Amino acid sequence: MSDYFVHESSYVDAGAQIGAGTKIWHFSHVMPGAVIGEGCNLGQNVVVMPGVRIGNNVKIQNNVSVYEGVTLEDDVFCGPSCVFTNVSTPRSHRSRKSEYVKTLVRRGASIGANATVICGATLGEYAFIGAGAVVRGEVPAHALMLGVPARRAGWMCRCGERLALASGAATCGACGSRYQEAAGLLSAVDPAGSGALG
Repeated sequence: MSDYFVHESSYVDAGAQIGAGTKIWHFSHVMPGAVIGEGCNLGQNVVVMPGVRIGNNVKIQNNVSVYEGVTLEDDVFCGPSCVFTNVSTPRSHRSRKSEYVKTLVRRGASIGANATVICGATLGEYAFIGAGAVVRGEVPAHALMLGVPARRAGWMCRCGERLALASGAATCGACGSRYQEAAGLLSAVDPAGSGALG
């Protein structure tokens, strides 16, 4: 008996690896060679393609396809109907499987509903992509990205609250974590809890 849950309407193909405590809900499909960590939650109509790597405690909401070449680290949140791509110049009459471009979503990042992440992007730790945004390229850790194309509109605490900077520094009003901005990047100085964070 497996130590993860799969709804009877979903498919987990032979060769997929699923961690303990993970839940895979209605009409989803996890393909061979996909690796999903522990304590994840895949909503309705989620597809995880071969070669995808998903860390622990990842939440993937309804109607998300995670294509080959995408890596989601621990604690990532993917909102409903957010989109990943893996080919820059697709054509239906020409195979591009040898041209897949990798996408990396680092620990703790959140991707809002209907946002699109163009292949080749790296989303930094605890970045926050607003609903409907279109992201291409590098996103700094803790960056709040909004719009089409997405531009940095501020900074986010690891707890999910928007930060207000004054003289290049901020303290989160919700959790008390402190941050410092330098050279266009934000770093945690005194995060809530133990251990330094980027």
